[in-house]
Amino acid sequence: MKDYLVKATTYDGMVRAYAATTSDLVEEARRRQDTWATASAALGRTLTITALMGAMLKGKDSVTVKVNGDGPIGAIVTDGNAKGQVRGYVVNPHVDFDLNQNGKLDVASAVGRQGSVSVIKDLGLKDYFTGEVPIISGEISEDFTYYFASSEQIPSAVGAGVLVNPDHTILAAGGFIVQIMPGADDGVISRLEKQISNFPAISELVREGNAPEQILERLFDDSEIKFHETMPLVFHCKCSKERIANAITGLGNEEIQSMIDEDHGAEANCHFCNETYHFTEDELEELKQ
Repeated sequence: MKDYLVKATTYDGMVRAYAATTSDLVEEARRRQDTWATASAALGRTLTITALMGAMLKGKDSVTVKVNGDGPIGAIVTDGNAKGQVRGYVVNPHVDFDLNQNGKLDVASAVGRQGSVSVIKDLGLKDYFTGEVPIISGEISEDFTYYFASSEQIPSAVGAGVLVNPDHTILAAGGFIVQIMPGADDGVISRLEKQISNFPAISELVREGNAPEQILERLFDDSEIKFHETMPLVFHCKCSKERIANAITGLGNEEIQSMIDEDHGAEANCHFCNETYHFTEDELEELKQ
């Protein structure tokens, strides 16, 4: 099953929901970044939530997320857009811990329990929308639940999970975001809280083969759901040799000449996809203005 997400509403439009399967894109990120198990789970959860947040955007809008905790993994940086394209990296990919007391990957120890979650949205306007909240647990999902309530004033439930095989490849990944719209009554809220509290681990549902629609049907039980749109999801990086060349040109002729004289070429690496671009002396000469 290819990765995709679904948008839906329930409770007569008082609740909107997004659910996604992201196993392939998280595996692609793991392969490119060579992340170890706990780092894969942290990055995978953040990528999944970023993909879901991208579904809330329109047109050419984009969102950049940074989880900057005090744990050994360092910062997690991801970005996504309204087309279902996401990418991301962790500063220190070779981080792994024993399972926590609940038998799950110990993401909080990797991320850290102090720090910040920041979200920057490019909505095509003059200024970016920026929101930042403190990390409250380091488990990622709980931190984004707090972000939506605190920074965007939208009561939300966020769930994201990743299962990792013994060989470090990704077995299953997915997530959901459920948001309560203004005007929802207390009965809707209390029923929704009960449904979410009894919900099984999202990664297990994906491992069992449940599609995003089935995940929401399980979550909302016998509530009437309206599915509005599906969107394919993919790990996609917008880097290219041309973009890197433009960046090198911006360094100026003196710096480029130094690369030619001292290094006899240049090499640049993209943090997001780990792609390496090489420039020969002749190529560098052509970049001088």
